[in-house]
Amino acid sequence: MRTKFLILRFSSIGDIVLTSPVIRCLKLQYPNAEIHFLTKPQYTSIAEANPYIDFVHVLNKTLLRKIQELKQLKFDYIIDLHNNIRTQIIKSSIDIPAYSFEKLNVEKSHLVKFKVNTLPSIHIVDRYINTLIDFNIKNDGNGLDFFIPETTTLPENIQPFTQKPFIAIAIGAQHFTKKLPTDKLIAICNQLQLPVLLLGGKEDESIGKKIETESTNKVTSLCGILSLHQSALVVKQCQLLITHDTGLMHIGAALKKKIISVWGNTIPEFGMTPYYGNSNTPNKIFEVNNLSCRPCSKIGFAACPKKHFHCMELQAIDRIAETANKLVTRNTPASSN
Repeated sequence: MRTKFLILRFSSIGDIVLTSPVIRCLKLQYPNAEIHFLTKPQYTSIAEANPYIDFVHVLNKTLLRKIQELKQLKFDYIIDLHNNIRTQIIKSSIDIPAYSFEKLNVEKSHLVKFKVNTLPSIHIVDRYINTLIDFNIKNDGNGLDFFIPETTTLPENIQPFTQKPFIAIAIGAQHFTKKLPTDKLIAICNQLQLPVLLLGGKEDESIGKKIETESTNKVTSLCGILSLHQSALVVKQCQLLITHDTGLMHIGAALKKKIISVWGNTIPEFGMTPYYGNSNTPNKIFEVNNLSCRPCSKIGFAACPKKHFHCMELQAIDRIAETANKLVTRNTPASSN
């Protein structure tokens, strides 16, 4: 007899990747577990590529209709790793035992509004795992998962760029206040010893082209060209990933790549730094410390609320480039700030 689990996580890329240890550990440690995963349409490709997920359900209808569909499947348990109003409606409507992730919204709000840090010193992955404590599921220490389908290939005109050592830079982020200004990205590219491939979505295309054109280094923008899994394939082949606090950072950690992460209005204390499990993969965090305005948000803004954008304008660009060059020429771990 199989035990049917419905895992809820609607978005976004990084958050879904961060739930992967829960999926793997539950599937491998709970006898006869059948894993179902409910998410938004734009993220189904991540879940569908995960061999530990038996069925992917898409939140592409009205919530009421989706709930009626889910009821017919007669789940044994719900594991809520999103914990918002819609997941609360699902849990109350299906009315089976449910276990919910603790979001710590109050503690995060205190840190944002009053700069009082009462957050526990625990990574979000471990808080996700703690949701399964009643099932005696333990973190196996294997870090994150991100599965690239075997059919994924890069366009022929791009493949030559990945056949020699290169650094990948993910220039995008969901919010402006998480992103380095264009001139800072150009300055980093100019000091790197390896060629650079830029990754980003359609919204990053014009900035990518500007960096490619104005940099004195060999820079190629792939922004707006690749799918998510193609971008992950580029990350898999790179010697180092430089990234903001965004989804590709977590994909890079899942692929056990060396990472330099650059943090703006968000902070590592929120518990969402690159997560490698027991792996000692070198990584380095860059942030501007001792800013009275930081963090200004749990997520981000379309513009700096204070107008000065010190959290990115004051980044140590020369040190970022210097650290990147060292990381691609040595194998010793780099400590975090």
